[in-house]
Amino acid sequence: MNTERITNRQVICDTLLKAAQKDRDIVVVCSDSRGSASLGPFAERYPEQFVEMGIAEQNLVTVSAGLASCGKKVFAASPASFLAARSYEQAKVDVAYSEVNVTLIGISGGVSYGALGMTHHSCQDIAAMAALPGMRVYFPSDRFQTAKLIDALLGDEKPAYVRVSRSATEDVYDEKTDFVLNRAGVLRKGRDAVIVACGEMVPYAAEAARLLEEQGIDAGVVDMYCLKPLDQETLLWHARNVRLLVTVEEHSVFGGLGSLVSQVICRENPMKVLQLALPDEHLVGGTNREIFHHYGLDGEGIARAVKAALI
Repeated sequence: MNTERITNRQVICDTLLKAAQKDRDIVVVCSDSRGSASLGPFAERYPEQFVEMGIAEQNLVTVSAGLASCGKKVFAASPASFLAARSYEQAKVDVAYSEVNVTLIGISGGVSYGALGMTHHSCQDIAAMAALPGMRVYFPSDRFQTAKLIDALLGDEKPAYVRVSRSATEDVYDEKTDFVLNRAGVLRKGRDAVIVACGEMVPYAAEAARLLEEQGIDAGVVDMYCLKPLDQETLLWHARNVRLLVTVEEHSVFGGLGSLVSQVICRENPMKVLQLALPDEHLVGGTNREIFHHYGLDGEGIARAVKAALI
């Protein structure tokens, strides 16, 4: 359990602060979101490496691409609901097509802004960003994985989209856990089913596996934080050793993790796939946890759905 309540947003700032001590080419760009992104400390310590664009997400992405074309390592942060929609053309042309060293950080993704309604939900970003040639897509789960992901992205020069939640999530890893870029994390192996999850859904998937174990059902958990490129090798290994494959995501039922996984399974290892995601409708309001519970995306809901599908 994450007792320190450290958000992935804070971890990103801490990781960039540490790296910027030795690398003046690291630049952070925000769209009036330094507070929401927890990047205020970076702006204070390295004002010459911080650019505030104001509420102008399209300009945010284009300016970031320009800085990267001049040799900078750019991390551009904005609410995911706007970054993955309002500035989609710029992400497509200026970043992905141009193959520049920009990491787009979608903060408060999914239904983090639950009470604000659909205008602030970001439930389409896997589908949108994964469709862009050259754009990688990552949904890290806890603070440890987030830190190691940002460290890895600091070491390459390819475009990437990273989505993090607003709230702190439970720890599923620790500082000693091995991390390999573009390789899924395996929390546990299972004989009856495997639950493939990403982002904030990973701790709920782990909770579901524990509840299922109490009921005599052995469920594995795979953290597919790397949505593109998808770790097909790990996915297929687990799929070939269970009766049921389940995907869990804080995303629309269309075009997300479930769709990406099903494409691989249909082609390489046809089997039953249960997709748990947000429905194609205007979502209920409330906190993210209330929304997860309503749509069966918390630990109890996932466990219930897996058990029913195995009967």
